[in-house]
Amino acid sequence: MAIKTYDEYFNRIKKMRRNLYIAGDKVGRDDERLQGQLRIFRETYDRANDPDWENLCTAASHLTGEKISRFTHIHQSVDDLLKKQQMTRLLCHRVGGCIMRCMGIDVMNALSVVTHEMDQLLGTDTNKNFLKYLRYWQDNDISANCAQTDTKGDRLKRPHEQVDPDLYLRIVESRPDGIVVRGAKIDNTTAPVGDEIVAVPVRFMTDKDSDYAVAFAIPADWEGVKMLVRPAYLHKTKYLHSPVEGIGDAESFTIFDDVFVPRERVFLDGKGDPRQTPFAGFLALLFAHYHRHSYTGCKPAISEILASAAALVADYNGIERTTAVRDKLAHMITTAELVFAAGQMSAYRAEKSSSGTWVPDEILTNAGRKLAGEEIYNEFKIVADLAGGLCATMPFEEEFFSEETGKLANKYLMRNPKISAENQQRCFRGIENLIVSDLAGVMQVAGLHGGGSPQMETITMMGRYDLESLKSIAKYLFGIEKELPKYERPPVTPRAMLERFRELYGKT
Repeated sequence: MAIKTYDEYFNRIKKMRRNLYIAGDKVGRDDERLQGQLRIFRETYDRANDPDWENLCTAASHLTGEKISRFTHIHQSVDDLLKKQQMTRLLCHRVGGCIMRCMGIDVMNALSVVTHEMDQLLGTDTNKNFLKYLRYWQDNDISANCAQTDTKGDRLKRPHEQVDPDLYLRIVESRPDGIVVRGAKIDNTTAPVGDEIVAVPVRFMTDKDSDYAVAFAIPADWEGVKMLVRPAYLHKTKYLHSPVEGIGDAESFTIFDDVFVPRERVFLDGKGDPRQTPFAGFLALLFAHYHRHSYTGCKPAISEILASAAALVADYNGIERTTAVRDKLAHMITTAELVFAAGQMSAYRAEKSSSGTWVPDEILTNAGRKLAGEEIYNEFKIVADLAGGLCATMPFEEEFFSEETGKLANKYLMRNPKISAENQQRCFRGIENLIVSDLAGVMQVAGLHGGGSPQMETITMMGRYDLESLKSIAKYLFGIEKELPKYERPPVTPRAMLERFRELYGKT
């Protein structure tokens, strides 16, 4: 069966080689400090096996026709893009934040487009290898990390200009049976509990950067891979248990110490075939593009979770009907709906690539993700404003259940007399976890930088948008030009970017 259970997944990864390092300990995937992330993964597997969620969380494989998890699916239609976005939003509601598995399927969709286009242009057979790998991925219901962000060294220098050539992941040897890679990737969400690591470039590469034009997939416990892991947690409870309890995150600083990658798992090899180098930028941008479209599902969910908490605490504080509170809640709801709408419209304006994979609209996807990133800290500020300082200073849970202090603590916690002291405490404990915990700090930075910071969305949008055509409207209205050219929204999907590549490299 292509859809696995959580237990099947977990039994698989706990047998993997120990190559995780946490606070000086070398550990396996069953380490207690990873349980928070595993709790989130459980939700994705459980819902795919839940008949009530079948429409959103499963799909029919375009390779076999078999029912598979949507987290392993290659988008075959606008409807697939819309369901992926909605699935992401609703699953995030159930875990109170990031659903973790979107990176894997986003990179697989990007590879499905890029490997096919590269074969068409260069006569390579990489897409054949990719499809074999995809079949393995779908048959085993794989969870994976996309390792994209390099350490980068001096940010003003290109990869080949760095004093240490290993500050971007690079190919040190290319041979018929595979490649050997060296370097590191950072900010690797899900890598500590993933089956696989899929590595892709982080930027465009020049002809001098061909060693850095590399993409591949390997098991997460592959020889030579070392993960330096930073977990983040919610505060644990002793008495007031809740559905969000146990949620956490684990990020990896992943080192590739002269790792051999078999040829059938190599999807980009600029060292062995320099003609492939331009596709590094295409792949980097396309993964980011798919991932930002996923963000138009998860970021509205996070805005809604924060808005829900803000509305609840305003109710408990007795201020929910004031104009100031309603204005703040309206601002958060507006952000959530506009970001989601941008993702929906991006799906409706999607383009079918030559591989059959559908690619969402680039301008709309980046506009939605940019708005989400710009608002994330403001949303946390609103929750803190409406909750007050107690969410950061509340006594420990035990004091509310102590024979000596419990009665007094509960007496003075009361606000709205219609709300019990226990529910008052549950509300503030929940907000404490949402905006004050270790995990809350990670989620704020992730909200800004995950999938690319707002500045990267700006660069992407302005690099694709036809400003000359836009200016022609004003030139006509102001009498500078006598005729108004027919204005058509310029092509802005990665297909258009590939055409620019064809112009530059089509003769090679």
